[in-house]
Amino acid sequence: MPRGRAMQPSEFPSHLIDDADRAGGDLLIQAAGGSLDVLVVLGSGLADALDAAPDWPEPLTRMRQSDLPGVLAPVGDGHVDELRTYRFGGQRVAVALGRTHLFEGHGPRPVTALARAAHCAGAGKAVLTNANGCLRDWELGDVMAITDHVNFTGTSPFDGTIFLDTTTCWDEELTAILVGVCQRAGTYAVLRGPEYQTRAETRLLAAAGVDCVGMSTVMEALMLHALGVRVCGMSVVSDLSFATAPTDPSAVLDVAARARSTILSGLAALLSSA
Repeated sequence: MPRGRAMQPSEFPSHLIDDADRAGGDLLIQAAGGSLDVLVVLGSGLADALDAAPDWPEPLTRMRQSDLPGVLAPVGDGHVDELRTYRFGGQRVAVALGRTHLFEGHGPRPVTALARAAHCAGAGKAVLTNANGCLRDWELGDVMAITDHVNFTGTSPFDGTIFLDTTTCWDEELTAILVGVCQRAGTYAVLRGPEYQTRAETRLLAAAGVDCVGMSTVMEALMLHALGVRVCGMSVVSDLSFATAPTDPSAVLDVAARARSTILSGLAALLSSA
């Protein structure tokens, strides 16, 4: 391991951001009617979570995520190429109805493009959501507040001598709010995908202290943390990884959709906390 002090987010070099990110940030500011406060990314099966939410206002604007320079249209099932802006509790919020994944083969840069644009638009907080395969004896539809992560993708959103301190990647104060709402709290592991893990990999992950596993979220969290954005996350138990039946992707989406009420409660608690 290289010697030297780990860098803090405030010390990060400006080369993480490019002109496309700044242009995307300008578009988000225009759409939101001012600088953003919060970025929300809705994961698999959660794209329509806000459509029937009585406490959420009508969106200020709707646009394609791919209208932002450098941001690709999501292609995964249950992900939509749409981004909305809202005014909620006095805060300007951008909500992405899906995300780009590493398994699409474009590398980490496009996966984190929306995160960079949101930072350029002024976002100080981010709420990342996803669906997971659970390694514990939990119930389908439970929502886990993400307290930490393990990166098993073999890649990073950074290149070069960027030695980021990740011990505080998941903001403790924001996560504590989610722990008070979600049924579970624990560690999320990310794999590249698109294949699901083998039984041997499942046993290895469980033995390593992982609670849930998926194919997203961590690249965004790392980039946002490096840029000084406070990050928290919720992960829906949508598959039991120790089950004997093969994983059914459509069933994963159905179960994730049933967790909407908890996701909405978590968002409301965070956005009401100022």
